[in-house]
Amino acid sequence: MPVGNQTSILFFQLHGFQNPSSLKIPLFCLFLAIYMFIILGNLLIVILVISSQNLRSPMYFFLSHLSLCDVFCTSNIFPNMLHIVLLVVIYMPVPECFLQFYLFGCSTSTESFLLTVMSYDRYLAICDPLHYCTIMDFRLRLLLSMGSWVLGFALTLIPGILVTTLHYCGPNVIDHFFCDLAPFLKLSCTDVYVVQTEIIVFSMPIILLPFLFILASYVKIFFSIMKISSTSGREKAFSTCSSHLTIVCTYYGTLIIVYMVPANGHLSGINKSLSLLYIVITPLFNPVIYSLRNKELQAAMRKIMWNKVAI
Repeated sequence: MPVGNQTSILFFQLHGFQNPSSLKIPLFCLFLAIYMFIILGNLLIVILVISSQNLRSPMYFFLSHLSLCDVFCTSNIFPNMLHIVLLVVIYMPVPECFLQFYLFGCSTSTESFLLTVMSYDRYLAICDPLHYCTIMDFRLRLLLSMGSWVLGFALTLIPGILVTTLHYCGPNVIDHFFCDLAPFLKLSCTDVYVVQTEIIVFSMPIILLPFLFILASYVKIFFSIMKISSTSGREKAFSTCSSHLTIVCTYYGTLIIVYMVPANGHLSGINKSLSLLYIVITPLFNPVIYSLRNKELQAAMRKIMWNKVAI
């Protein structure tokens, strides 16, 4: 992403976590273990969905795209974060910092749209089961998933370009573990009110509107489930939505607080904690909730392992 002549500094200093030196190695090992689990767990979901004939439903198709998005997001943030844990301070060139911010925005926007698509899939499956397979055919699945990726990368260009138009003349210290929006606004030498307002406005179709769509979908899903006469039928319907709803609440709750609410003293103080929540916890939930609690994924995993042993 071009920087132009909007900055007189060459590097940003990322300070990340201000922890005692005795905690460096334990924290590094913890974050490395989490990173490896996120990558391996989400890639395992993708492999299972591709290789298993029993996981050809639209829900698993969208889940594999969500897993790829989580891998993309964490791979953009975690390597530098691990360096920060060990070195306390790292130096990132300005263009590289802007690029990390843009790629992070792409992944969060894409995941927002994918979660919206998954809620629409659950809505059709529960509220219109007779026409579900006809409506959610492979062509629509492909269109919705590819549309989520394209929109995620395209709409994020606007906030990404707006950030690069700000003037940065020093200081260059970012009190965060990655190049995020709040530190950019704080370090700018120019008035950020207009840019901040524009970013909030452009964030609405990325964060707020999908969240409202998901909320409306689950209201209709709830009333449809309550109409089911049998208790076992209601429990089964609720179980198919609970995993997705858990991730939605965690993901959108933190995103709305961080990006839709203007940063002030209190909110900026908890920015890193909230960022850790949706960068670490949400991608971690994906393999844990969907895999460990899903009998079909477990069966597919056992089948692959059995075939490997048999060979």
